[in-house]
Amino acid sequence: MAVFQFTFKRYERKYLITEEQYDALMKRLDGKMVEDLYARSLITNIYYDTPDFRLIRQSLEKPVYKEKLRLRSYGVPKEDSKVFVEIKKKYKGVVYKRRIQAPLLDAVKFLDGGPCPEPGQIGNEISYFVSFYKGLAPAMFISYERYSLASPTDSVLRMTFDRNITWRTEDLDLTCGIYGRKLDLNGKVLMEVKIPGVVPLWLSHIFDDLKILPDSVSKYGRAYSSAFSTGLVCPEEAARRFLLDSRAGML
Repeated sequence: MAVFQFTFKRYERKYLITEEQYDALMKRLDGKMVEDLYARSLITNIYYDTPDFRLIRQSLEKPVYKEKLRLRSYGVPKEDSKVFVEIKKKYKGVVYKRRIQAPLLDAVKFLDGGPCPEPGQIGNEISYFVSFYKGLAPAMFISYERYSLASPTDSVLRMTFDRNITWRTEDLDLTCGIYGRKLDLNGKVLMEVKIPGVVPLWLSHIFDDLKILPDSVSKYGRAYSSAFSTGLVCPEEAARRFLLDSRAGML
């Protein structure tokens, strides 16, 4: 049976690397990093946001504190498959992640204002999040193929490599499968280093040798920017319609 972690506190350093850098890095990591227990995975997400995309717009402004809410599955789920409801927060560079697990239908109902499928502290935190951000609803689907490495000597050091990042703003249902627009990263691989503090010195030396530099990149942020620039999302109009609908509901 899979063992999942439900709370995280760590730093996440992101990098965009070329395929040539990736190949060279894999050679340098031989003997230092090993494949994670679930090394290759397909991750699918539904990001939730307000009608005016308040969460991602604030995030793109690089504030000291930011947060997001998503529904996550490993693979394409069925209606009764277990999925995760996650809150991800970042404060002064430290990432905090809290999540609960529930059948997909129960999770969707919960995020639509229904009962929490897993009562407790984390469930209460998510419930507060949902009630605080008015009009919270599915905003974007994002999927990617991930390759994960872990340190055989340091249980908290992990590295992930994401490819084939796909997004869409329609059919915001995890059971609909993988299709949409490809996120344009100029043919590069999105690498993340997940650590409790600073990047280990030995790994920093490898990055220096291979000229691998950090890059502040957000999958949801990049996809939103692309959707906005092409007119697929219009935050102001969506917010106006939400306000009108809310007022009509009071009549």
